[in-house]
Amino acid sequence: MVEEKPRIVIIGAGMAGLTAANKLYTAAGSKDLFELAVVEGGERIGGRINTAEFMGDRIEMGATWIHGIGGSPIHKIAEQINALHSNQPWECMDGYSDLRTTVAEGGLELSPATVDPISSLFKKLMDFAQGKITGDSNFLQQANNIHGNGLEKLSIGAFLRRGLDLYWVSNNGEIEPNGCGEWTKKSLEEAIFAMYENTQRTYTSAGELSTLDYSSESEYQMFPGEEITIAKGYLSVIESIASVLPPGLVQLGKKVIKIEWQPEPEGRNIPNDTQTDFRPVKLHFSDGSDMSADHVIVTVSLGVLKAGIQQRRESDSDSDSDSGLFNPPLPSFKTEAISRLGFGVVNKLFLRLAPPAAGAEDSKNSNIFPCLNFVFHRPDSELRRKKIPWWMRRTASLHPIYQNSSLLQSWFAGEEALHLEKLSDEEIINGVSTTIGNFLIPEPNSNYRVKFTKVLKSEWGSDPLFLGSYSYVAVGSSGEDLDAMAEPLPRTENRESSPEAPALQILFAGEATHRTHYSTTHGAHFSGLREANRLLHHYNYNCV
Repeated sequence: MVEEKPRIVIIGAGMAGLTAANKLYTAAGSKDLFELAVVEGGERIGGRINTAEFMGDRIEMGATWIHGIGGSPIHKIAEQINALHSNQPWECMDGYSDLRTTVAEGGLELSPATVDPISSLFKKLMDFAQGKITGDSNFLQQANNIHGNGLEKLSIGAFLRRGLDLYWVSNNGEIEPNGCGEWTKKSLEEAIFAMYENTQRTYTSAGELSTLDYSSESEYQMFPGEEITIAKGYLSVIESIASVLPPGLVQLGKKVIKIEWQPEPEGRNIPNDTQTDFRPVKLHFSDGSDMSADHVIVTVSLGVLKAGIQQRRESDSDSDSDSGLFNPPLPSFKTEAISRLGFGVVNKLFLRLAPPAAGAEDSKNSNIFPCLNFVFHRPDSELRRKKIPWWMRRTASLHPIYQNSSLLQSWFAGEEALHLEKLSDEEIINGVSTTIGNFLIPEPNSNYRVKFTKVLKSEWGSDPLFLGSYSYVAVGSSGEDLDAMAEPLPRTENRESSPEAPALQILFAGEATHRTHYSTTHGAHFSGLREANRLLHHYNYNCV
C-alpha cells in the first residue's frame, strides 16, 4: 500500500497563507513530501492586500506602505520582481509631501512657527514611548517624570496627554489669544496635538489611543530607511509569491465555517481496518463540503477569531457544544489572548475632483488641491461649525494621492471608519465638501468651488472575511498575548500528558501572531515562514 503524504491545508490566501504555501511547496523535495492546499473564502487572493485602479490611477484599498526598506522582505521581493518602478501613476508615488498646508477650523492658515513646536513635541513623546529617543536630556527628564507616574500600565493616550500638560507647564501655561481670532494659544495647540493623535490612530488602528497599551509600544519594531509604496501595486508581491504554486492548489470561494480537531487521544475517531484516511483535523465549508487534514495553518484575521469565540460564548447558554469556529473550543490561553488584543478598523476614502467649469477665471490652477491638514475645534466647543459632520472631525488630512493629482485621499479610524462604510456617495461628497468649505476660504472674486464626481472607499469593518484592518496591543494585553497567538495546538505541555494526540494539528499565522512586527505585511510574511518551517522541522526536513 502506498503511504499517504501528510496533508497540510492553509486557511487564507493572504500574505501569511501564501508565504507558508510558497515555502512548503518550494523547499527542495517538499513537492513529494506533502499534499498541500490553500483554501480562501473570498474570490481573490491577497487578503488585506487589495490593489485597485480608480479613474486611471493605481491605488491600494488595503496595505499601502513598505515600512522601512532596510531589511524588509517585502522590499526585497518588490525589488527582485521590478515592482518598484512604473510608467503608470500610483498612490503616494512621491511619498509624503513636505508641502502641507495646515488650516484651523474657520479658515485660519497656520504658520510653521505655530505647528512645528507641537509637531516636535508629539514626535518626541512617541519616540520616547517607542524606545527610540536619544539625546535631548531636558526632554528625557520630562518624559521620565511622565513615565514615573505609573504610566507603564496605562495607555499611549494618557501618556501623550500628560506630555502635553507638561509642555504647557514648561511654557508657563500661556493661554492668551495671541492674535488668532477665535482661537486661544492653548486651544490651538491642543487642536494641533489632536490632529497628530488622529494620524496615530490610523497608524495603529486603535480607534481610541486610550485603548493602546503604553508598556508594549517599545516592543514594536520598525525597519530602517524610508517608507515607500509599490509602483506596480502591493498585489504584485502577492502574485509573485503565489506564482510558483501549481493551478488548483489555491481554491477560491471556500469559506471555512467549522474547524474540528482532536486535543485528546480519547477523543479520536480511531480508524478500523477499512479506514485508511484518518486525519485529525476536519474543515467544514459554507458550501456544505468538508476536507480532512493532518495539519491546518489558520491565517484568518484577529477580527474573525474574535467573532469565532464570541459566537461560542453567546451560544453557551443554549448548551450548543458545536458552536463557534473551533470544535472543541480553543483552550483558554488562546481565547484569552484573542479577547485581550486589540483589532481596529481603518478605512481609506478616495474622491475625484471635478474639473473646473469651462471659462472659469482661475481654471488653470483650480484643479490643484493642497495637502491639507485639518485642525478642528474640540467636539464640545461652542465655536465648532455645526454643519461639519461628526465623522469628519477626527480626520487628520485630505490630500492628493501624488503631487497635483485630482484624486484625493483621506484616512479614517475607529467609529468614524465604521460609519463611513454605511454612507452613500452623496452623503460622503456633501460631508467632505462642507468640511472643506469651513477650512478653505475662496480667493476674492473666485467662482470656483471644490466639487467631487466620484467616490471610492474601503469597507474592512463590515467585510465578514476580515471584520477589521489590523491588530494592536490593547491596554490589558501584552506582547505575551501575541506569543500565545502563535502557539500551535495541541499545546506542547499538554502533549506530555497526552502524547498520543497528533501534534501540530492547528498552527496560527498572520500579522496578529508576530510579537514585534504585528499589524504589518512583513509581520504576516515572517509568520507564514515561521509556521512553514515549524512543519518542515516536524518532518525532519532541514530548511533555511
